[in-house]
Amino acid sequence: MDTSSKENIQLFCKSSMQPVGRPSLTTEYSSSKEKQQCCGELKVFLGALSFVYFAKALAEGYLKSTITQIERRFDIPSSLVGVIDGSFEIGNLLVITFVSYFGAKLHRPKIIGTGCLIMGVGTLLIAMPQFFMQQYRYEKYSPFSNSTLSISPCLLESDNQLPISIIEKSQSKRSDDHITITPKDPQWVGAWWLGYLIAGIVSLLAAVPFWCLPKSLPRPRSREDSNSSSEKSKFIMDDRTEYQTPHGEKSKIMEMARDFLPSLKNIFGNPLYLLYLCASTVQFNSLFGMVTYKPKYIEQQYGQSASKANFVIGLINIPAVALGIFSGGIVMKKFRISLYGAAKLYLGSSVLGYLLFLSLFALGCENSDVAGLTISYQGTKPVSYHERALFSDCNSRCKCSETKWEPVCGDNGITYASACLAGCQTSTRNGQTMMFYNCTCVGIAASKSGNSSGVMGRCQKDNGCPKMFLYFLVISVITSYTLSLGGIPGYILLLRCIKPQLKSFALGIYTLAIRVLAGIPAPVYFGILIDTSCLKWGFKRCGSRGSCRLYDSNAFRHIYLGLTVMLGTVSIFLSIAVLFTLKKNCVSKHRSFRTKREGTMVSTTIRKENCTTDDHLLQPNYWPGKETQL
Repeated sequence: MDTSSKENIQLFCKSSMQPVGRPSLTTEYSSSKEKQQCCGELKVFLGALSFVYFAKALAEGYLKSTITQIERRFDIPSSLVGVIDGSFEIGNLLVITFVSYFGAKLHRPKIIGTGCLIMGVGTLLIAMPQFFMQQYRYEKYSPFSNSTLSISPCLLESDNQLPISIIEKSQSKRSDDHITITPKDPQWVGAWWLGYLIAGIVSLLAAVPFWCLPKSLPRPRSREDSNSSSEKSKFIMDDRTEYQTPHGEKSKIMEMARDFLPSLKNIFGNPLYLLYLCASTVQFNSLFGMVTYKPKYIEQQYGQSASKANFVIGLINIPAVALGIFSGGIVMKKFRISLYGAAKLYLGSSVLGYLLFLSLFALGCENSDVAGLTISYQGTKPVSYHERALFSDCNSRCKCSETKWEPVCGDNGITYASACLAGCQTSTRNGQTMMFYNCTCVGIAASKSGNSSGVMGRCQKDNGCPKMFLYFLVISVITSYTLSLGGIPGYILLLRCIKPQLKSFALGIYTLAIRVLAGIPAPVYFGILIDTSCLKWGFKRCGSRGSCRLYDSNAFRHIYLGLTVMLGTVSIFLSIAVLFTLKKNCVSKHRSFRTKREGTMVSTTIRKENCTTDDHLLQPNYWPGKETQL
C-alpha cells in the first residue's frame, strides 16, 4: 500500500495501542485481514464522499447559472436575487460550528448522510415556486396569431380600428403554440426548475452509502517505526490524548461542551490563522460576487444569450478551476513544498490572477444604441441622464406606454423600447418573425424621406464585440486557472497552522466565516451596486418596479470589475501579512531549535563521556518535535 493510502487510513481510523515486540504469524494474518477490510471500507467512504462533493457542487453551481433566469421569471431586481443567492448559505449558520466540533467525536458517516438528506430536500424546495405560481408572461407585442390580420402598434387618437378591450383580451392569449419568443430573446426563460429537481435527487442518493458505514474503522496492526514516520503522516494522525477514551465508554456531550470555549480561544489566539481567515474572507467576497453575476455580465456586456453565457462558463471556466486546483496539489506533492513555500505560492497565484483580471477593463463593448436611453431619436449620442426620454416628436401622437419593454430593431440599427415608441403604423407576422412597417421614428433617424421598417427584438452590438468576447473568454480562463492554483497551498497553510486536535473545529470556523462574511453579503451588495447602472426598469402588473431590462454597459463593467479587483487587492495585502507572520515564526523557531540543539549536543557529549549514547539525537536532520514544527 502506498504512502498516501496509509495516510488516508490514519485520518479515518481511530488510534489503538500497538503490541511491543515481534508479532506472531497469527497476529500478522489478522493484521493483514483487518488492513484489507479497513482499506475496502475506506475506499467506499472516499467514493461516497466524492459523490457528495459532486452533488453539492452541482446544486451550488446550478444556482449561480439560473440567477438571470430567476430574475426574469419572477421579475425582481439584482439586489433581491443576491439575497436569494446568499440565503443558500444561511442554513449552514445554525449548525456548522457545532457539527464541526461535535461531529469529529461522534458518528461521522451518519452525520454526513443526514446533511445530504437535508441538502437534497432543500434543493427540491427551490423548484417548488414554479408549480405554485402563475405562468410566466413576457412582454411581447403579439396581438393576434393570425398573420393575415394587420393592426397598428401606434394607436392614434383618431384611429378606430379595434376596441381596446379586444386588444387586451387578445394580448392575454400568450400561452398557446403561437409564442413568438425565441431562446435568443433577452426575455427568454427556460426550464430553470428542472436542474434543481435533478440536483435534489442526486443529493438524496448521495446520502445512502453513509448509513451503511461503521462509526470507525479498526486500525491495522503493523510494524511502524515512529521515528521514521513522515512529517505529513504525523500531522494527519489524530491526537490520541485528546480523542481516545477508555474501552467501552462513550464521550459525554457535556464534557465536550465545557471544552468548547477554551478551544475557540485557542484558535482565535493564533495570529497566523486569524490573518489567513481575514485574507480568505475578503478574497471569497470578490470571487462570490464575480461568479454570481458573471452570466449577467456576459449577457449585458457582449450581447450574448443566457443559454450561451451559462454554456460557456460551464464548458470553459469550471474545467479551468478544477485543473488549477489539481495542479496546485500536484506541485505541492511533487516538489515537496514547505509551509513557507505554500504561503508564497498562494500569494503569487493571487497577485498574478488579479493582474490578469485588470486587463478585462479594456475588453468591453459600448452601449447598444437604444433610442431615448443611450442615443437620441435623431441618432446622435451620447445622451445625458437628464436628456433621456422615450417620447419624441415622431411618436408624440401615439398612445404608448413608457413602462413596457418590447424591443424593436429598426433598419437603421437602432433599438426602440417598443413598436409603438418607434412610431410603427402596421405590423405582420410570419411564424416567429414579427415585422413592423411605416415606422416614423426609424425614418427620421435613418435620414430618409418617408417611413422605414423594423423587426421584433434588440439589435446586435457592433462588429467588434464578438472579437472582444473571444478575448474575454481567453483571459477569463487563464485568470480562473491562476487563482485556483493557490487553492491547495492555501488549504495546507490553514491545516498546518492549527494544532492537530483542533483541525476539525478550525475548519468549521473557517467555513462559517466564509459563508457568513462572504457567501451571504457579497451577492447582495454586488447586486445593489449593479442595479445603479440600470437604464430601463420593468414594471409588474401591480405597478411596482420589476427587473432591469437594459444596463449601461460602461457603468456595469466598471462596477463589476472594479469591485472585484478592489477586494482582491485587499486580500493580497492580508496575504502578505500572513507571509511575514509565518516568516517571523519560522525565524523564531529556528533560533529556538539552535539553542535546544546546542544544549542537546552538550548533554550528548557528557553522556558520551559516561558511555551513554543516544544515536538519533546526533542525526543532523532530526530534532525533537520535528514532525509537528511549522
